[in-house]
Amino acid sequence: MIIYKTREEIELLRKAAQVVSRTLGKVAEKIEPGVTPLELDRLAEDYIRSQNAVPGFLGLYDFPNSLCISKNEQVVHGIPDNTPLKEGDIVSIDCGAILNGYYGDHAFTFAVGEVDDETQKLLDVTKECLYLGIEECRAGSRLGDIGFAIQNHAEKHGYGVVRELVGHGIGKEMHEEPQVPNYGKRGRGKKLKEGLVVAIEPMINMGTKAIKQLDDGWTIITRDKQPSAHFEHDVAIVDGKPDILSTFDYVEEALEKKAKVHG
Repeated sequence: MIIYKTREEIELLRKAAQVVSRTLGKVAEKIEPGVTPLELDRLAEDYIRSQNAVPGFLGLYDFPNSLCISKNEQVVHGIPDNTPLKEGDIVSIDCGAILNGYYGDHAFTFAVGEVDDETQKLLDVTKECLYLGIEECRAGSRLGDIGFAIQNHAEKHGYGVVRELVGHGIGKEMHEEPQVPNYGKRGRGKKLKEGLVVAIEPMINMGTKAIKQLDDGWTIITRDKQPSAHFEHDVAIVDGKPDILSTFDYVEEALEKKAKVHG
């Protein structure tokens, strides 16, 4: 059952999403060769708690950490470890927080130092897929319209669109109805209505769409070991139109500052 949200609930969800956005901004400041995923995880947990919020992933379905940190061929659900990031890696950081009983859930894929042009294109196209999907999140549209927009753009560039993992409704639970696939056909699926709040999250692979799970029971990787990118926003339908509750502004500010220092 889809739980449509009131304006007041949407504002509470926005506040939770913004905690996650600011956390990703703090993480962005620290991402560089030599830093370990566990260091980033501790930083995120401390910051989330400093905002009177609770890490949304820690303990959820028994996940052991506050961030999912997925490198290179890892698609999602990577468990932070002590292996330092290297120049040329890409790393997807997925973060959740609970504030006033509502969840925020939000992800960004970072380049570590300089990456090659082919990898940068994957990041750019995946982010474009996210915003094309968001544009379809309107009253009267259908779920398939979101998936079609994402799939069409990704496949136009020769990329694989992960099928087994999808976006989702969000509210007092991290995962609510409806599921929001990153593939689909126009005009198919549930009709979108005012008050819907969903996490839209394209997971796009440079090669094949095929994935597999590692023995840790969490980490998902591409079967062909080619890189994968993941971007996610929380989106509400307000006055019939998409209203993005999360923001990449904090991440982009941090990356711009770092570019000036290194430039």
